[in-house]
Amino acid sequence: MFNTDAKIIQRMAPMLQRVLVVDSQPSSARLIGELMRDVARSQIWVAETRAKAMRLAGNVDPQIIFADLGPQPVDGVAFTRELRRSSLSSRYTPVIMVTGQATAAGILAARDGGVHEFLRRPFTMKDLLRRLEAVTLRQRDWVEAVGYVGPDRRRFNSGDYTGSLKRRSDTRATPDSERMAQALKILRSAIAAIDTDPSQAMRSMQAQVTDLRKCGMSVADLKLTTSAIDFGRYLDEIERKGAPYDQEQLSAKAAPLLAYMPKDAEATAFAA
Repeated sequence: MFNTDAKIIQRMAPMLQRVLVVDSQPSSARLIGELMRDVARSQIWVAETRAKAMRLAGNVDPQIIFADLGPQPVDGVAFTRELRRSSLSSRYTPVIMVTGQATAAGILAARDGGVHEFLRRPFTMKDLLRRLEAVTLRQRDWVEAVGYVGPDRRRFNSGDYTGSLKRRSDTRATPDSERMAQALKILRSAIAAIDTDPSQAMRSMQAQVTDLRKCGMSVADLKLTTSAIDFGRYLDEIERKGAPYDQEQLSAKAAPLLAYMPKDAEATAFAA
């Protein structure tokens, strides 16, 4: 192993100690387990079904998850979507989707399910290390919307693409203006979904309040920061009382924040 790889592995190792492999095929699960023990001396847990995978995700709190794309009894996309929308602390855990059928439809389904990376069989140790480096050392922004929960899809990388970056913004963190616009669009969508999916809508709004407060502090906008804090307090208050929530009142309370919505974003729906 090259010295550069050894240095990267040394940096990644603390984030790879607890590994969950979701795969109904013993040979496939065993291969990943052996490789991860070689890479970081990881502890490995294997789930042959989606139900067992959710139980282990709650009990083990894995630092990284490998999930097979294939159909029942393991459906990696369905498992990832369920995990992302759960209340488990591991809902944020990086998920690497593994499959021998890397079709465009499969890659898109994995991306839209909240997967971080895509790994196609047969793969080399170099392929594996690239995916591990991407999810541990090059972490992406987290999106907490209603229709989608997971890493920012605009920066999804299947790991097979080796050309130039698609966007200039792919080389840097999301700037405050872009981050604020995204948070406002998600906030608006969450308010609209408060009657159909109150639990996720409330969680989504809380996440956007945090982002907007950070944006306000970053750009030294006292009004934005104060509006985010006030709306967050209101959310805490009504959440303690529980559903149903008043969508009209939510919209009125969020108005000072939504007033920051960029003009060119007002007519567009959120599509992170």
